[in-house]
This record gives sequence, structure tokens and C-alpha cells, in this order.
Amino acid sequence: MSYEKYSSALKLGQKEYRSRLQKGDYPYLPVLDEILSYTPVEYEVSLGLCEVPLELIVGTKTRGRTNSFASNFMPLLDSHSEFAGKWIRLYTSLQEEGLRDPVKVYEFMNRFYVQEGNKRVSVLKNLDAYSVPGNVIRIVPKRTDSKENEIYYEFLDFYEITNINYVNFSEKGRFAQLLKEIGTPEGEPWTADDRLEFNSVYARFQKVFESKGGNKLPITVGDALLAFITAFGYQEISEKSEQEMKRDLSTVWEEFLVLTEEQSVELSMEPSAKSDSPNRSKNLLTRILPDNPSKVKIAFLYEKTPQTSSWTYSHELGRLYLENTFPEQVETTAFENIVAGENDQEKMEQAIEEGYQVIFTTSPVMMPASLKIAANYPDVKVLNCSLNTPHPILRTYYARMYEAKFLAGAIAGSLTTTNKIGYIADYPIYGMAASINAFALGAKMVNVHAKVYLDWSTLKDRNVKIEDDPEINYIMGQDMAQPDGVSRVFGLYYVDGETQSNLAMTTWHWGKLYEKIVRTILNGTWKEEDTAIGSRAINYWWGMSAGVIDLIYSQNLSPGTKRLIELLYSNICSDTLVPFSGEICTQDGTIINQSDQIIPPKEIITMDWLAENVVGSIPPISDLTEEAQAVTRMQGLGKTQVSEEK
Repeated sequence: MSYEKYSSALKLGQKEYRSRLQKGDYPYLPVLDEILSYTPVEYEVSLGLCEVPLELIVGTKTRGRTNSFASNFMPLLDSHSEFAGKWIRLYTSLQEEGLRDPVKVYEFMNRFYVQEGNKRVSVLKNLDAYSVPGNVIRIVPKRTDSKENEIYYEFLDFYEITNINYVNFSEKGRFAQLLKEIGTPEGEPWTADDRLEFNSVYARFQKVFESKGGNKLPITVGDALLAFITAFGYQEISEKSEQEMKRDLSTVWEEFLVLTEEQSVELSMEPSAKSDSPNRSKNLLTRILPDNPSKVKIAFLYEKTPQTSSWTYSHELGRLYLENTFPEQVETTAFENIVAGENDQEKMEQAIEEGYQVIFTTSPVMMPASLKIAANYPDVKVLNCSLNTPHPILRTYYARMYEAKFLAGAIAGSLTTTNKIGYIADYPIYGMAASINAFALGAKMVNVHAKVYLDWSTLKDRNVKIEDDPEINYIMGQDMAQPDGVSRVFGLYYVDGETQSNLAMTTWHWGKLYEKIVRTILNGTWKEEDTAIGSRAINYWWGMSAGVIDLIYSQNLSPGTKRLIELLYSNICSDTLVPFSGEICTQDGTIINQSDQIIPPKEIITMDWLAENVVGSIPPISDLTEEAQAVTRMQGLGKTQVSEEK
């Protein structure tokens, strides 16, 4: 029997060998010594006796036995060789007595290379064993800016806390995200029970994921598990059986397909003509609905109240606009004072129990709960107000506010006599840098000497305020006045001593956006969009041409300024003028966009740089208020925030 096992293993080795040669790949085991010959090493450290996952053992330490094995650790030497005899005896021994001695391996970049025990690893892999005890020496490379190196250093931080070596990710930031999703307090090491629970979750998920064909996808089990945990929650998953995991996996399978796509988000830049047609909606409704159809019930979740938050107030106006637009087809309700992570999921479940089929969550911090609801209730349409979110089980929406900011910047640039203009931003999240830069570019277009001085309202300690600079008379503040009326300083305003006067206001017309989205539900084009884009996530990102963004300006502006703004407005709506086109330089003088180029929408969303005529910087997350930190962690500008927080 052992001889037959060797013959079977030999065939697997020969098949792998031929396959690698046909692809032009190296057909034998990789040799760590050769890898290290061109890789600078930071240090070595002994990890002692560890349980080493066999799937992560990929090569040998030295060249000695390299040609005896194919790259899958299956043997290549003849069945009558001395090597084959030893392999067969070892196979019999392991079957009868089990493993006596641990192997000796080196770990490099979370892959393992055998120094002693190559045949033991070969036999155990042939037996489909999961792991092998091994004395491990870790070799840590010097830091570089390569993606693989940065992911490995993130793994080292993860290992320090968890002592787990079998999780791998294909993208940066996911080790930290996994700890966050699990609920690990920052820097707190895992207990033996923590490791045992996670190992159980990981093993069950891996079995179900691979049985469904997940091992054929170009992602790791860790990538898929993180997406699964994000959708359903770690505690809920830890209590699921394999059968329950398999059922839920089918629900969110598109989440894994998105991880394999370079363009995982489908940006809807304009409402489609088909979905925006009221005639189509009316005709379809007449044909398919009875005389007294039941209304589509839509719930809105607000972090605050319309009385205390201009952001919530603007969404409330949108909700009321929606009811007025579809009085016979739509019924809405609003849940106020939602606390993300505490009662947002509970309120959404309450809405579903009350028969609401569409849910709009109006803040990025409600994304985790929105994902869980979308995963658990696939028949409910969930939409979150955020940007750049690759989750196909729900949709996101936002508006291109930077277009209106460009116009406001042009007004400020044409009026300033000191060439110093103020800008007060709030959250350093996706889209904010685009608004700041568009404002600055608009000012520069009409006044090449204009400088924009940046301040942030969400800083814990605002020692320097642009309002205190007597040369800064024109300031771009928050988009809307507070509903309580305490302050009338909003939009673009002029400061003269103690007197302020409003000049222009950039506005969000959420009602127009909600109308166009709900119309797709009423007329059936919602499903058509799903079919058209496949597994990608849909992000609605509409602008002035769709009527969801506007600029209201004072009639006291000079006729020339008003004509300029009307011309720019018309050109932006017709795509004749694109704010982020032509040569654009960053603060350090780097040319970020050439004279004949237009910055793509995806890069506009994720901007983390500031234009050359902006004075100021994007703050690290640690400098923000607690509320701002929560929003920034969910939708922050990425590397700037993460690196500076550390």
C-alpha cells in the first residue's frame, strides 16, 4: 500500500513539474538561501516550537534536496530509488506511530522553508494533514516601500497580538481591520481562548469557502473571511454551523468576486435616461400595479435631528421632497439620534419588521450595520451615504460637491483684494480634498495670485483660526446654516470686523437624488443596473447636471461676477468645463495632472494631496475630535491618516 502511495505521489509531482515547465516557471522547490542572497535582512529571531500550517510551507532552506521534489513537495525520484524507500518507510511510520520529531523551518515573509524534515513535510502534505510541529526561526527583511513588504510588517504587528501565523491578506490594512472587526482592544494580546475561538471560525469558514470554489479565486482565505465578518459580525459568525455559513456565503458571494476585480466599484456619474424617465415610470406602474397599490415604504436613519444638525436637516428636506414627489407610491419615516455601533442595526431591523423595504442610512459611520442588514435581509434595498465603498450587497450615494466649490472659489478669487482666502473644512474623508482643491483651482483660474488658507473645524485644539487674520476677508465655511439659527455664518461669506455677510452657498439637493434613485425602484431599472454591472458595487455620484448640487449666490454680486458664474455653471453641467483638467501641481510642486489630461473620477474621490495654492495640511486622525475620528476611520483619506496616527 505504501508503495502505491509513493507511486501516486510521484505522479502528482511529475504532473506539477510538467505544468510549471509549460508555464515557464521554476519546477522545483524554492530555496530560501537563494532568495536571501539578494534580500537585505533586518534580523533573525527564534520563535521556538510552533504549529506550522502545511499550506504555508513552500520550499527548502538550502539547495540540498531541491531536485527531489516538485514545487508542490511531491517526490520526483524513481519508485526504486533509495529516496523512494525512505519516503515509503516514513509514510508507514507516520501512519502507524504518528510524528515523533518536529521539523526545523525558517519563516520568511510568512512562508516557511524546511531545513530538516523535507520528506516528513512531503508525506504529511500527501496525507492532507493541516499542520506540522516545527522549530521556527523567523528571518525579517529590511523595510521597503513594496506592497508585499508593507503587508508583512502589518502581519508582524498582528502576530505580536495574536500569535497566529496562518492568516494572510493580499492588500494593506486588512490585518488591522480584522482586529477591529473582531473587537480586539488596541494592543491587547489574545488569550488562548481567543485563539481557540478564532481557529474554529477560520477552519469552518475555510472548509466552506473552498468547497464552494473559493480556492480558485485570486484572493486569500483571510481576504474572504474578513469580508464575511464585515458583513455578518464576528460574534454572529462564531456561533454559526458550517451549514449556516454555507447558506450565508451564498448570500454575499458577490462580495468575494469584488475582491478579485481591479475595478470593484461602478461609479454612476449621471442618472440614466431610462431610469430618469417619468413617462416610463407611469406607464409601467399603470400596467403592473393594481388600482390601489401598496406603497413602497422607505426608512431614513439620521445620526442627529433636523433641529440640531444642518446635515440631517438637508436629508430631512430630501425625505419630505420624496414624499411630495410620489404621494401615491411612497411612504417614508425617519429614525433620529442614531448612535452607530449601538442602535443603528436595531433600528434598521425595527424598520424591516414594520414593513419598510428600502433603507437610507445617511452617514458613513452606519456602513458596518448597513452591511450586516444587507447581508441578513437580501430582499431589502440598503443604501449608505458614503463614497468609494466596494460592497455589491448594498449601494452607496453621494454628490460631486467639488463642482459647486469650484464656482465658489471663482467668486472668492474675483473679489479678494488681499489674495488671501479662508476655507474651513470639517472631516478629512473621501471627497473633502477634492472640494478644497476645486475651490482653490476656481480661485486661481480668475486670480493667479490667490492663496487658500485651510483650517479644520473638527480639530481638538484649534489654536490658529483663519477668522483671526485681518487680511482674510473672504471665507468658505460650512455648506448650510445650523437649523437652530444661532449662527448665520455659512457658505462663502465676507468678514469686515464684527460684520459678516453671505455671498454664496453650496447646497445639497438630496431630494433630487432620492427621487431619481427611488424612480429606478418604481420603474424596474434598479434590477437592470444590477444585471448590467455584474458583481461590482454601485456608487451613485451625481453632480450639478443631475440637479443634486447647486450654488446659490447673492444678488448683490456685481453683474460681471454673476455672468461669470452663470457661464461656468453652464459649462460644468454640459461637461465643457471640467474643474480637474489641465496642468495641476501639488503643494510640493509635483505636477499631478498634465495640461492635456483630466483626473479620473476614482482619483478625484481618493485625493489625499492639496493644490499648490493651498496653505495648510490634512490633519492626522489623532488631532481630530472623537466624533470626527469615528467618521474618518470609516471614510478617511487613507495613507495620510493611517501613517500619521501611528
